[in-house]
Amino acid sequence: MSWTRPEDLRAQVQRLWDRGEILASVVTGESPFPRRLVLKRPTAAELLDRFDEARAWIAQVRGQRHCRVEMREVGHRVLGANVLPHEVWIDTCEDALAFVGRQREAARFDRLVTLTRDREPRLLGWLAQRPLRALQLADDWPRLLDIIDWVAATPRPGIYLRQVDLPGIHTKFIEAHRGVLTELLDGVLPPEAIDQGASSVGQFARRYGFLDKPERIRFRILDPRHALLPGGKIQDITLDAPSFAGLDCGCSRVLITENEINFLALPPMRDTLVIFGAGYGFDTLGRTPWLAGRRIHYWGDIDTHGFAILDQLRSRLGQVESFLMDRATLMAFEPHWGLEQKPTPRDLPRLTEEERALYDDLRDNRIRSNLRLEQERIGFRWVEAALARLEEC
Repeated sequence: MSWTRPEDLRAQVQRLWDRGEILASVVTGESPFPRRLVLKRPTAAELLDRFDEARAWIAQVRGQRHCRVEMREVGHRVLGANVLPHEVWIDTCEDALAFVGRQREAARFDRLVTLTRDREPRLLGWLAQRPLRALQLADDWPRLLDIIDWVAATPRPGIYLRQVDLPGIHTKFIEAHRGVLTELLDGVLPPEAIDQGASSVGQFARRYGFLDKPERIRFRILDPRHALLPGGKIQDITLDAPSFAGLDCGCSRVLITENEINFLALPPMRDTLVIFGAGYGFDTLGRTPWLAGRRIHYWGDIDTHGFAILDQLRSRLGQVESFLMDRATLMAFEPHWGLEQKPTPRDLPRLTEEERALYDDLRDNRIRSNLRLEQERIGFRWVEAALARLEEC
């Protein structure tokens, strides 16, 4: 049947619910009702050919509760005058809620609005924008307001989240709700209380002035003459970021690798320090002053993400050179090619001409679809030869 069925009418109102329009009106006072629903009626030909079906359809539509069905007499040259549904209206929010069976959720949302209006009216706008999300958080909403109140009264507190001592609230609760707390806190805190440079969920503590676990950098000094600890061996050391930033071991060359085994396997090398990289997390290295005067090489996988990481690292340290991320290395180890699951398609403005040519071939699948060569699949003699060439420079 091509005519609008009762379930089609309910689906139209359900879409208003799903978009949050009905609940938003509780906050804004701007009701989307009365609202006329789309109604597709039988044509004159259909009335004649399917008269019994049409009569059943008329009864179904006319019998819908919580709707106002306007009827209109329609003349027919064979059937004479017939009265058909002409328009279907939802007149009020209450009718809409009853029509789709959402009265209980609406009552719960109304309680959230009342609580928020009493305690933190600056969040009413968020409730109007995200009413269905608010309903999902209804059980936790009072505790979320407690956190908002505390942070608003203690901006940029300079303590760990673990030290926030509120009844019924623990660290894991705050951490589990960092996403929504970010939206809420941004709505109530003054701009000076927010670090706009910390935008990810993982940077929640920094964004609002809490202490965070110190960033750590793991490195090895490949030249025993520059060893930091007694014994002169190649030592595996991890320092917090401020300590690393204050370090100057005398090495003129820095190699960054993303693979831990490669990091551990690199042999002794004159005036060289190797850092175990951290994917896209290079902010700390960019804040390390002494690195600006060093020759730096980055060794990542030969795939689109490897070049994207290289590009990002250059945004912090512009002198970075790539290491073993070239076409000759890729082609030499064709038997070990693998598959990159989710290549990145974006343009990378900081690549050299040769790097960009290889990146474009990978991105555009000119060599093979979703091609990657992981750095640990490169033969070690090839690696040692490349390191020897670096030492000669």
